[in-house]
Amino acid sequence: MNAQTQDPTQIIKLLHITDPHLGGAPGERLMGLNTDESLQDVLQLMQPMMGQAHHIVATGDISGGGDASSYQRFLDTLGQYTSLPISWLPGNHDSAVAMAAVSAQARAPLVELGNWLLVLLNTGDPGNIPGYLAPGELAILERSLKQHSDRPTLVFLHHHPIPLGSEWLDSTMLRNADALFAILSQHDQVKALSWGHVHQEYRGEREGIMLFATPSTCIQFAPGEADFTLDHKMPGFRWYHLHPDGHIETNVQRVANKFYGIDFSSGGY
Repeated sequence: MNAQTQDPTQIIKLLHITDPHLGGAPGERLMGLNTDESLQDVLQLMQPMMGQAHHIVATGDISGGGDASSYQRFLDTLGQYTSLPISWLPGNHDSAVAMAAVSAQARAPLVELGNWLLVLLNTGDPGNIPGYLAPGELAILERSLKQHSDRPTLVFLHHHPIPLGSEWLDSTMLRNADALFAILSQHDQVKALSWGHVHQEYRGEREGIMLFATPSTCIQFAPGEADFTLDHKMPGFRWYHLHPDGHIETNVQRVANKFYGIDFSSGGY
């Protein structure tokens, strides 16, 4: 348990970034975009909020290939902008072992912030692109929700647990989402579920639980496309204001007035 802000009357201000896809060396490019540069642009955009924020969450694909150096560079880059505590979880491009070796504290699955509980789940399935919640992860979720039934809860993961209407992307979603929702349906303190992976913004609702996807800090995927298609929208992040009574305010902000030289003709990666 990572317990930080203990005032139960506070509005918790949370910053969410995802899918930086950093290379093993600085300046590596993904479809023409320098992912270190775009991450720094997003952090610069976030900076005015950092002074009032309580925590940063990063939901996977920190690295493009699981290199330990990319995880350390990610943390070092954040450190240039803020001293806020960060929690992260692995995506399908990550090495959970390398992430834990670089920062075991950042990988803690539970974070207490004011009246809120954050639960960070690992949906990475080594050797596979689609996500999977192993029995141990489901056990962490169920045990945590039973032990903290009095706390409004926000659950983070990497893979999307519902289809978003893109055939190619939905083939990579969380495979056992039914097991996730079966647990969540038994605990009405769960207010929202948030993820990365899809490189696009999404807002929805399922059985009283709010659903949010956050844009990547690098390339964006066009929604509603049958085949891999890049979007012209810019890198971004999501902010959350978590009220003590369980109410959530959230929105996305994106980098503006920037040219990255992205290869929009690319058919995948």
